Amino acid sequence: MHGAVKANHSVMRGMYARETFIGNEVTNKRGKLTVKYPIERGIVTNWEDMEKIWHHAYYNMLCIDPEEHPLLMTESITNPKANQEKLIQIMFETFKIPALYVGIQDILSLFSSGRTTGLVVHSGDEVTYSVPIEGGYILSDAIVNLEVSGQDLSTYLTKILVDKGYSLSTMAEWEMVRTMKEKLCYVALDYIEEMHTPEASLQKEYELPDGRIITMGRERFRCPEALFEPSRLGATSPGLHKNIHESLMKCDFEIRKTFYVNTILCGGNMSFPGMNERVTKEIKAQAPQMTKIKVVVPTECRFCSWFGGSILTTLNSFQHMWIYAYEYEDFGPSIIHRRGF
Repeated sequence: MHGAVKANHSVMRGMYARETFIGNEVTNKRGKLTVKYPIERGIVTNWEDMEKIWHHAYYNMLCIDPEEHPLLMTESITNPKANQEKLIQIMFETFKIPALYVGIQDILSLFSSGRTTGLVVHSGDEVTYSVPIEGGYILSDAIVNLEVSGQDLSTYLTKILVDKGYSLSTMAEWEMVRTMKEKLCYVALDYIEEMHTPEASLQKEYELPDGRIITMGRERFRCPEALFEPSRLGATSPGLHKNIHESLMKCDFEIRKTFYVNTILCGGNMSFPGMNERVTKEIKAQAPQMTKIKVVVPTECRFCSWFGGSILTTLNSFQHMWIYAYEYEDFGPSIIHRRGF
């Protein structure tokens, strides 16, 4: 998240003597900033702003010189080749890093669980998809995307609360809704049955910075239910459980049995309480009788790819996979397509 000072806020320009604010810095100044997101649906769409974020990460957050440290970065399976080449160009030419490796998020997430074969079901703020991986290689023909992500759930929860009578119109309030979603929402094991639960027993309160109290009852599970019923958002996808089943059915029978007992849930949306139990139930309902099923939600599942990358870089067998600066000078940006895990 990146915020630029609005043109008509000249006083604030002098007060902060800065043109750009990044990440958590934006939250308290949202009303005076033009807020931008340089990544859309997992793809970088504004390289100038993305470069500012990387600069902020290096010099303000990590406080290190990029020229002294090799860099491992993750990417979405949907990342186009042109973006991969732009990334490597910026890192070697602008930040002067000594070495780079770009890993696919889902392979690294699987690796963080101690596996190289499994079905990774990823649902984050930008994208949701099922990815079968065998021996560290993605089975591309069996990838299935879902039209619902964390952003969509936040928007849906905002609508539900507004329909209930709450005023939530500013960007700052929208960000608070995202926080409410992450702290209070959960996935119902049986949606219909949960709807019959007395609402008073479900209610939780959340206090906004201005002192207002938001009370959430059935909204707590109505919001994440959109992952299983995307029609609530006007999307045409059949639902997370159907997508998982479709992905499995596109795999050969023998490897399918392995995927059933090695299904890994990753990304922020998979951290909702009850998600593991619901996904397990839905997979069982669609699988042949007597099929063994094991669904795993790793600790801190939103950071799975980071953990996988941190493990990968410590392995002796990984060291030859770095792309070094001298190799970039010889082959240019296209060298990124010659390396992979």
